[in-house]
Amino acid sequence: MSTPQPAAESSPAGLPTATVILKPKRARPFFGRHPWVLDSAIGSIDGSPADGEVVDLATHDGHFVARGLWNSKSRIRVRLYAFDAAARLDDQFFTDRILSAVALRRDLGLDAPEAAARLVNSEGDDLSGLIVDRYGKYLAVQITALAMAERLETICNALERALSPKGILLRGAERGLSKLEGLSLADRVVRGDAPTGPIFVEEHGLKFGVDLTEGQKTGYYLDQRDNRQAAARYARGRRVLDMFCYSGGFAVSCAVSGGARSVLAVDASVKATALARANADLNGAANVTAEAADAFEKLDALAAAGERFGMVVLDPPKFARSRSTVDDALRAYHRINRVGVGLLEPGGVLVTCTCSGSVSRDDFLQMLSGVAQRARRSIQILECRGAAPDHPVSASCLEGEYLTCVIARVV
Repeated sequence: MSTPQPAAESSPAGLPTATVILKPKRARPFFGRHPWVLDSAIGSIDGSPADGEVVDLATHDGHFVARGLWNSKSRIRVRLYAFDAAARLDDQFFTDRILSAVALRRDLGLDAPEAAARLVNSEGDDLSGLIVDRYGKYLAVQITALAMAERLETICNALERALSPKGILLRGAERGLSKLEGLSLADRVVRGDAPTGPIFVEEHGLKFGVDLTEGQKTGYYLDQRDNRQAAARYARGRRVLDMFCYSGGFAVSCAVSGGARSVLAVDASVKATALARANADLNGAANVTAEAADAFEKLDALAAAGERFGMVVLDPPKFARSRSTVDDALRAYHRINRVGVGLLEPGGVLVTCTCSGSVSRDDFLQMLSGVAQRARRSIQILECRGAAPDHPVSASCLEGEYLTCVIARVV
Protein backbone atom coordinates (compact mmCIF):
# COMPACT_ATOMS: atom_id res chain seq x y z
CA MET A 1 0.00 0.00 0.00
CA SER A 2 1.19 3.51 -0.79
CA THR A 3 1.54 6.26 1.76
CA PRO A 4 -0.72 9.32 1.58
CA GLN A 5 0.46 12.58 0.15
CA PRO A 6 1.36 15.18 2.76
CA ALA A 7 -1.28 17.78 3.47
CA ALA A 8 -1.01 21.00 1.55
CA GLU A 9 -2.63 24.42 1.74
CA SER A 10 -3.86 24.01 -1.83
CA SER A 11 -3.83 21.20 -4.37
CA PRO A 12 -4.87 20.51 -7.96
CA ALA A 13 -8.54 19.86 -8.58
CA GLY A 14 -9.73 16.63 -7.00
CA LEU A 15 -6.57 15.93 -4.99
CA PRO A 16 -6.40 16.02 -1.18
CA THR A 17 -5.78 19.12 0.89
CA ALA A 18 -5.38 17.12 4.10
CA THR A 19 -5.05 13.60 5.47
CA VAL A 20 -7.45 12.16 8.02
CA ILE A 21 -5.70 9.59 10.19
CA LEU A 22 -7.67 6.75 11.73
CA LYS A 23 -7.34 5.44 15.24
CA PRO A 24 -5.54 2.10 15.56
CA LYS A 25 -7.60 -0.95 14.55
CA ARG A 26 -10.33 1.15 12.91
CA ALA A 27 -9.40 0.76 9.24
CA ARG A 28 -10.99 -2.60 8.39
CA PRO A 29 -14.46 -1.28 7.35
CA PHE A 30 -12.86 1.21 4.98
CA PHE A 31 -10.56 -1.33 3.37
CA GLY A 32 -13.90 -3.09 2.86
CA ARG A 33 -15.07 0.06 1.00
CA HIS A 34 -17.60 1.29 3.55
CA PRO A 35 -18.20 4.94 2.59
CA TRP A 36 -18.86 6.57 5.99
CA VAL A 37 -16.03 7.60 8.32
CA LEU A 38 -17.56 8.62 11.64
CA ASP A 39 -15.93 11.13 13.97
CA SER A 40 -15.37 8.37 16.55
CA ALA A 41 -13.00 6.53 14.18
CA ILE A 42 -10.67 9.50 13.62
CA GLY A 43 -7.49 9.90 15.60
CA SER A 44 -6.02 13.06 14.09
CA ILE A 45 -5.94 15.28 11.01
CA ASP A 46 -2.83 16.33 9.11
CA GLY A 47 -3.91 19.66 7.68
CA SER A 48 -6.91 21.97 7.97
CA PRO A 49 -9.47 20.97 5.35
CA ALA A 50 -12.44 23.20 4.64
CA ASP A 51 -15.85 21.57 4.55
CA GLY A 52 -16.42 19.95 1.17
CA GLU A 53 -12.73 19.61 0.32
CA VAL A 54 -11.00 16.43 -0.78
CA VAL A 55 -9.10 14.51 1.90
CA ASP A 56 -7.23 11.24 2.06
CA LEU A 57 -7.97 8.63 4.68
CA ALA A 58 -4.96 6.83 6.17
CA THR A 59 -4.29 4.18 8.78
CA HIS A 60 -2.69 5.19 12.06
CA ASP A 61 0.69 4.12 10.64
CA GLY A 62 0.37 6.11 7.41
CA HIS A 63 -0.99 3.71 4.77
CA PHE A 64 -3.43 5.07 2.20
CA VAL A 65 -6.99 3.74 2.56
CA ALA A 66 -9.30 5.88 0.45
CA ARG A 67 -10.15 9.36 -0.83
CA GLY A 68 -13.23 11.32 0.14
CA LEU A 69 -14.86 14.62 1.06
CA TRP A 70 -14.66 16.33 4.45
CA ASN A 71 -17.48 17.76 6.59
CA SER A 72 -16.66 19.02 10.07
CA LYS A 73 -20.37 19.63 10.81
CA SER A 74 -21.47 16.04 10.36
CA ARG A 75 -20.94 12.97 12.48
CA ILE A 76 -19.97 11.41 9.14
CA ARG A 77 -16.74 13.40 8.94
CA VAL A 78 -15.61 11.86 5.63
CA ARG A 79 -17.67 10.33 2.83
CA LEU A 80 -15.46 8.06 0.75
CA TYR A 81 -15.74 7.92 -3.04
CA ALA A 82 -12.49 6.42 -4.32
CA PHE A 83 -10.21 3.66 -3.09
CA ASP A 84 -7.40 4.28 -5.57
CA ALA A 85 -4.68 6.78 -4.67
CA ALA A 86 -4.50 7.90 -8.30
CA ALA A 87 -8.16 8.97 -8.44
CA ARG A 88 -9.01 12.67 -8.63
CA LEU A 89 -12.36 13.66 -7.11
CA ASP A 90 -12.89 16.36 -9.74
CA ASP A 91 -15.82 17.27 -11.99
CA GLN A 92 -15.02 14.48 -14.44
CA PHE A 93 -14.98 11.90 -11.66
CA PHE A 94 -18.49 12.74 -10.49
CA THR A 95 -19.76 13.14 -14.06
CA ASP A 96 -18.54 9.64 -14.91
CA ARG A 97 -20.22 8.21 -11.80
CA ILE A 98 -23.53 9.85 -12.73
CA LEU A 99 -23.34 8.64 -16.34
CA SER A 100 -22.64 5.11 -15.09
CA ALA A 101 -25.70 5.24 -12.82
CA VAL A 102 -27.91 6.46 -15.68
CA ALA A 103 -26.59 3.66 -17.91
CA LEU A 104 -27.69 1.07 -15.33
CA ARG A 105 -31.28 2.32 -15.51
CA ARG A 106 -31.18 2.05 -19.28
CA ASP A 107 -30.00 -1.55 -18.89
CA LEU A 108 -32.96 -2.14 -16.55
CA GLY A 109 -35.34 -0.90 -19.24
CA LEU A 110 -36.46 2.11 -17.21
CA ASP A 111 -35.75 4.76 -19.84
CA ALA A 112 -39.13 4.92 -21.61
CA PRO A 113 -40.15 8.56 -22.26
CA GLU A 114 -43.08 8.51 -19.83
CA ALA A 115 -41.48 6.27 -17.20
CA ALA A 116 -40.32 7.20 -13.73
CA ALA A 117 -37.17 5.81 -12.14
CA ARG A 118 -34.47 6.50 -9.59
CA LEU A 119 -31.35 7.39 -11.55
CA VAL A 120 -28.91 7.83 -8.66
CA ASN A 121 -29.36 6.06 -5.32
CA SER A 122 -26.70 7.58 -3.09
CA GLU A 123 -24.40 4.88 -1.65
CA GLY A 124 -25.95 2.27 -3.93
CA ASP A 125 -24.38 4.08 -6.90
CA ASP A 126 -21.16 5.08 -5.08
CA LEU A 127 -22.43 8.67 -4.88
CA SER A 128 -23.04 9.06 -1.16
CA GLY A 129 -25.35 11.99 -0.45
CA LEU A 130 -26.99 12.26 -3.88
CA ILE A 131 -30.43 11.06 -5.01
CA VAL A 132 -31.82 11.74 -8.47
CA ASP A 133 -35.28 10.66 -9.66
CA ARG A 134 -36.64 11.01 -13.18
CA TYR A 135 -40.30 11.65 -13.86
CA GLY A 136 -40.75 11.73 -17.62
CA LYS A 137 -38.94 14.86 -18.86
CA TYR A 138 -38.24 16.22 -15.37
CA LEU A 139 -35.59 15.40 -12.79
CA ALA A 140 -35.85 15.76 -9.02
CA VAL A 141 -32.54 16.04 -7.16
CA GLN A 142 -32.25 15.48 -3.42
CA ILE A 143 -29.00 16.36 -1.67
CA THR A 144 -28.23 14.72 1.67
CA ALA A 145 -24.53 15.62 2.06
CA LEU A 146 -22.82 19.00 2.23
CA ALA A 147 -20.10 18.03 -0.24
CA MET A 148 -22.73 17.09 -2.86
CA ALA A 149 -24.48 20.43 -2.32
CA GLU A 150 -21.23 22.21 -3.18
CA ARG A 151 -21.05 20.19 -6.41
CA LEU A 152 -24.61 20.88 -7.53
CA GLU A 153 -23.51 22.62 -10.74
CA THR A 154 -21.38 19.64 -11.73
CA ILE A 155 -24.29 17.30 -10.98
CA CYS A 156 -26.72 19.34 -13.09
CA ASN A 157 -24.25 19.61 -15.96
CA ALA A 158 -23.85 15.82 -16.01
CA LEU A 159 -27.60 15.24 -15.87
CA GLU A 160 -28.24 17.67 -18.72
CA ARG A 161 -25.53 16.00 -20.79
CA ALA A 162 -27.03 12.54 -20.23
CA LEU A 163 -30.76 13.28 -20.40
CA SER A 164 -31.54 16.79 -21.71
CA PRO A 165 -34.37 17.23 -19.17
CA LYS A 166 -37.04 19.89 -19.46
CA GLY A 167 -36.35 20.91 -15.88
CA ILE A 168 -34.27 19.97 -12.83
CA LEU A 169 -35.87 20.56 -9.44
CA LEU A 170 -34.03 20.55 -6.13
CA ARG A 171 -35.85 18.93 -3.24
CA GLY A 172 -34.51 19.50 0.26
CA ALA A 173 -33.47 16.67 2.55
CA GLU A 174 -35.39 15.82 5.70
CA ARG A 175 -35.16 18.63 8.24
CA GLY A 176 -33.23 16.62 10.82
CA LEU A 177 -30.76 15.33 8.25
CA SER A 178 -30.17 18.82 6.87
CA LYS A 179 -29.29 20.05 10.33
CA LEU A 180 -26.91 17.15 10.94
CA GLU A 181 -25.11 17.81 7.66
CA GLY A 182 -25.03 21.60 7.99
CA LEU A 183 -27.22 21.90 4.89
CA SER A 184 -29.53 24.78 4.03
CA LEU A 185 -31.15 24.04 0.68
CA ALA A 186 -34.53 25.40 -0.29
CA ASP A 187 -36.74 23.63 -2.80
CA ARG A 188 -36.31 25.37 -6.14
CA VAL A 189 -35.86 24.98 -9.88
CA VAL A 190 -32.13 24.81 -10.63
CA ARG A 191 -32.28 24.25 -14.40
CA GLY A 192 -34.99 24.73 -17.01
CA ASP A 193 -38.64 25.06 -15.97
CA ALA A 194 -40.92 23.54 -13.35
CA PRO A 195 -44.12 21.79 -14.38
CA THR A 196 -47.21 23.97 -13.95
CA GLY A 197 -49.17 21.10 -12.37
CA PRO A 198 -48.95 17.36 -11.80
CA ILE A 199 -47.05 15.44 -14.46
CA PHE A 200 -48.11 11.96 -15.52
CA VAL A 201 -45.91 8.89 -15.58
CA GLU A 202 -46.50 5.27 -16.53
CA GLU A 203 -45.91 2.32 -14.25
CA HIS A 204 -46.67 -1.26 -15.29
CA GLY A 205 -49.32 -0.04 -17.72
CA LEU A 206 -50.92 2.35 -15.23
CA LYS A 207 -50.75 6.16 -15.20
CA PHE A 208 -50.06 8.25 -12.12
CA GLY A 209 -50.03 11.98 -11.52
CA VAL A 210 -47.01 13.18 -9.58
CA ASP A 211 -46.67 16.51 -7.78
CA LEU A 212 -42.97 17.38 -8.10
CA THR A 213 -43.16 20.69 -6.26
CA GLU A 214 -45.08 19.72 -3.13
CA GLY A 215 -45.21 15.92 -3.03
CA GLN A 216 -43.53 13.77 -0.41
CA LYS A 217 -39.92 12.64 -0.98
CA THR A 218 -39.13 13.67 -4.57
CA GLY A 219 -42.80 13.38 -5.56
CA TYR A 220 -43.62 9.66 -5.55
CA TYR A 221 -42.57 6.39 -3.91
CA LEU A 222 -40.62 4.80 -6.75
CA ASP A 223 -39.09 2.19 -4.45
CA GLN A 224 -42.46 0.41 -4.13
CA ARG A 225 -43.02 0.12 -7.91
CA ASP A 226 -42.65 -3.64 -8.17
CA ASN A 227 -44.16 -4.29 -4.74
CA ARG A 228 -47.39 -2.63 -5.86
CA GLN A 229 -47.67 -5.08 -8.74
CA ALA A 230 -46.72 -8.00 -6.48
CA ALA A 231 -49.51 -7.07 -4.06
CA ALA A 232 -51.98 -6.70 -6.93
CA ARG A 233 -51.46 -10.36 -7.85
CA TYR A 234 -53.21 -11.33 -4.59
CA ALA A 235 -56.06 -8.81 -4.81
CA ARG A 236 -58.49 -10.43 -7.25
CA GLY A 237 -62.05 -10.40 -5.97
CA ARG A 238 -61.03 -9.04 -2.56
CA ARG A 239 -62.18 -6.03 -0.60
CA VAL A 240 -58.93 -4.09 -0.05
CA LEU A 241 -57.94 -1.56 2.62
CA ASP A 242 -54.93 0.62 1.69
CA MET A 243 -53.72 2.54 4.74
CA PHE A 244 -51.24 5.44 4.43
CA CYS A 245 -52.17 5.39 0.73
CA TYR A 246 -50.45 8.67 -0.28
CA SER A 247 -51.24 9.07 -4.01
CA GLY A 248 -52.94 5.69 -4.33
CA GLY A 249 -50.19 3.52 -5.81
CA PHE A 250 -51.20 0.29 -4.06
CA ALA A 251 -54.92 1.13 -4.28
CA VAL A 252 -54.95 1.71 -8.04
CA SER A 253 -52.67 -1.26 -8.75
CA CYS A 254 -54.91 -3.60 -6.74
CA ALA A 255 -58.08 -2.22 -8.33
CA VAL A 256 -56.95 -2.19 -11.96
CA SER A 257 -54.09 -4.71 -12.34
CA GLY A 258 -55.30 -6.97 -9.53
CA GLY A 259 -59.05 -6.96 -10.12
CA ALA A 260 -59.99 -6.14 -6.52
CA ARG A 261 -63.71 -6.01 -5.76
CA SER A 262 -63.33 -2.64 -4.00
CA VAL A 263 -60.58 -0.54 -2.41
CA LEU A 264 -60.74 1.89 0.51
CA ALA A 265 -57.66 4.16 0.43
CA VAL A 266 -56.90 6.21 3.57
CA ASP A 267 -54.30 8.91 4.26
CA ALA A 268 -54.08 11.75 6.77
CA SER A 269 -53.28 14.24 4.00
CA VAL A 270 -56.21 15.83 2.18
CA LYS A 271 -53.90 16.62 -0.76
CA ALA A 272 -52.71 13.02 -0.92
CA THR A 273 -56.20 11.57 -0.94
CA ALA A 274 -57.25 14.08 -3.62
CA LEU A 275 -54.35 12.86 -5.75
CA ALA A 276 -55.24 9.23 -5.01
CA ARG A 277 -58.81 9.89 -6.13
CA ALA A 278 -57.54 11.60 -9.28
CA ASN A 279 -55.20 8.68 -10.02
CA ALA A 280 -58.08 6.23 -9.59
CA ASP A 281 -60.17 8.27 -12.04
CA LEU A 282 -57.25 8.49 -14.46
CA ASN A 283 -57.13 4.68 -14.61
CA GLY A 284 -60.87 4.11 -14.64
CA ALA A 285 -60.88 2.59 -11.14
CA ALA A 286 -64.40 3.55 -10.08
CA ASN A 287 -64.26 1.03 -7.22
CA VAL A 288 -61.60 3.02 -5.31
CA THR A 289 -62.79 5.27 -2.48
CA ALA A 290 -60.24 7.72 -1.03
CA GLU A 291 -60.73 9.11 2.47
CA ALA A 292 -58.70 11.61 4.49
CA ALA A 293 -58.37 10.41 8.09
CA ASP A 294 -55.80 9.72 10.78
CA ALA A 295 -54.61 6.18 10.04
CA PHE A 296 -54.46 5.02 13.66
CA GLU A 297 -57.91 6.39 14.43
CA LYS A 298 -59.37 4.95 11.23
CA LEU A 299 -57.95 1.50 11.91
CA ASP A 300 -59.49 1.53 15.39
CA ALA A 301 -62.83 2.76 14.03
CA LEU A 302 -62.96 0.02 11.39
CA ALA A 303 -62.16 -2.60 14.01
CA ALA A 304 -64.81 -1.24 16.37
CA ALA A 305 -67.37 -1.37 13.56
CA GLY A 306 -66.56 -5.03 12.87
CA GLU A 307 -65.39 -4.38 9.31
CA ARG A 308 -63.57 -7.15 7.44
CA PHE A 309 -61.32 -7.06 4.39
CA GLY A 310 -59.75 -9.62 2.10
CA MET A 311 -56.52 -7.60 1.91
CA VAL A 312 -54.96 -4.95 4.15
CA VAL A 313 -52.03 -2.84 2.92
CA LEU A 314 -49.98 -1.00 5.55
CA ASP A 315 -47.32 1.32 4.10
CA PRO A 316 -46.69 3.90 6.83
CA PRO A 317 -44.11 6.70 6.82
CA LYS A 318 -40.78 6.24 8.56
CA PHE A 319 -41.38 5.50 12.25
CA ALA A 320 -37.69 5.35 13.28
CA ARG A 321 -35.11 7.92 12.25
CA SER A 322 -32.28 6.52 14.39
CA ARG A 323 -31.41 3.41 16.38
CA SER A 324 -32.48 5.22 19.57
CA THR A 325 -36.11 5.23 18.40
CA VAL A 326 -36.31 1.65 17.11
CA ASP A 327 -38.18 0.30 20.14
CA ASP A 328 -40.85 3.00 19.82
CA ALA A 329 -41.09 2.32 16.10
CA LEU A 330 -41.53 -1.42 16.61
CA ARG A 331 -44.33 -0.74 19.07
CA ALA A 332 -46.04 1.46 16.46
CA TYR A 333 -45.58 -1.21 13.77
CA HIS A 334 -46.96 -3.82 16.17
CA ARG A 335 -50.03 -1.71 16.89
CA ILE A 336 -51.04 -1.08 13.28
CA ASN A 337 -50.29 -4.66 12.23
CA ARG A 338 -52.19 -6.07 15.20
CA VAL A 339 -55.28 -4.08 14.20
CA GLY A 340 -54.68 -4.79 10.50
CA VAL A 341 -54.58 -8.53 11.11
CA GLY A 342 -57.77 -8.25 13.13
CA LEU A 343 -59.50 -6.65 10.15
CA LEU A 344 -58.61 -9.56 7.84
CA GLU A 345 -61.05 -12.32 7.11
CA PRO A 346 -59.63 -15.89 7.37
CA GLY A 347 -57.29 -16.46 4.45
CA GLY A 348 -56.88 -12.72 3.92
CA VAL A 349 -53.67 -11.13 2.68
CA LEU A 350 -51.56 -8.70 4.68
CA VAL A 351 -49.14 -6.42 2.80
CA THR A 352 -47.06 -4.67 5.43
CA CYS A 353 -44.05 -2.41 4.95
CA THR A 354 -41.35 -0.53 6.80
CA CYS A 355 -39.19 2.17 5.23
CA SER A 356 -37.30 2.79 8.50
CA GLY A 357 -33.69 1.95 7.75
CA SER A 358 -32.94 1.59 11.45
CA VAL A 359 -35.49 -1.23 11.69
CA SER A 360 -33.83 -4.34 10.30
CA ARG A 361 -35.69 -6.98 8.34
CA ASP A 362 -35.18 -9.39 11.24
CA ASP A 363 -36.62 -6.81 13.67
CA PHE A 364 -39.66 -6.39 11.44
CA LEU A 365 -40.26 -10.13 11.07
CA GLN A 366 -39.91 -10.60 14.83
CA MET A 367 -42.54 -7.89 15.27
CA LEU A 368 -44.87 -9.86 12.98
CA SER A 369 -44.19 -12.97 15.05
CA GLY A 370 -45.38 -11.06 18.10
CA VAL A 371 -48.50 -9.94 16.24
CA ALA A 372 -49.30 -13.55 15.32
CA GLN A 373 -48.91 -14.56 18.95
CA ARG A 374 -51.11 -11.76 20.28
CA ALA A 375 -53.74 -12.21 17.57
CA ARG A 376 -53.67 -16.01 17.94
CA ARG A 377 -53.64 -16.31 14.17
CA SER A 378 -51.21 -17.94 11.79
CA ILE A 379 -49.28 -15.51 9.57
CA GLN A 380 -47.80 -17.30 6.56
CA ILE A 381 -45.10 -15.21 4.86
CA LEU A 382 -45.45 -15.59 1.10
CA GLU A 383 -42.98 -12.95 -0.07
CA CYS A 384 -40.39 -10.78 1.65
CA ARG A 385 -39.38 -8.02 -0.73
CA GLY A 386 -37.21 -4.92 -0.88
CA ALA A 387 -36.98 -1.85 -3.10
CA ALA A 388 -37.17 -1.94 -6.89
CA PRO A 389 -33.86 -2.63 -8.71
CA ASP A 390 -33.33 1.03 -9.61
CA HIS A 391 -32.63 1.42 -5.86
CA PRO A 392 -29.46 -0.73 -5.71
CA VAL A 393 -27.82 -1.43 -2.36
CA SER A 394 -24.05 -1.48 -2.02
CA ALA A 395 -22.71 -4.70 -0.53
CA SER A 396 -20.21 -2.46 1.28
CA CYS A 397 -22.97 -0.32 2.86
CA LEU A 398 -25.89 -2.52 3.77
CA GLU A 399 -27.39 0.37 5.72
CA GLY A 400 -28.79 1.42 2.35
CA GLU A 401 -31.28 -1.46 2.49
CA TYR A 402 -34.11 0.37 4.22
CA LEU A 403 -37.33 -1.01 2.69
CA THR A 404 -39.04 -4.26 3.69
CA CYS A 405 -42.34 -5.31 2.18
CA VAL A 406 -43.90 -8.50 3.50
CA ILE A 407 -46.83 -10.20 1.77
CA ALA A 408 -48.46 -12.77 4.03
CA ARG A 409 -51.57 -14.92 4.28
CA VAL A 410 -53.41 -14.66 7.60
CA VAL A 411 -55.36 -17.76 8.57
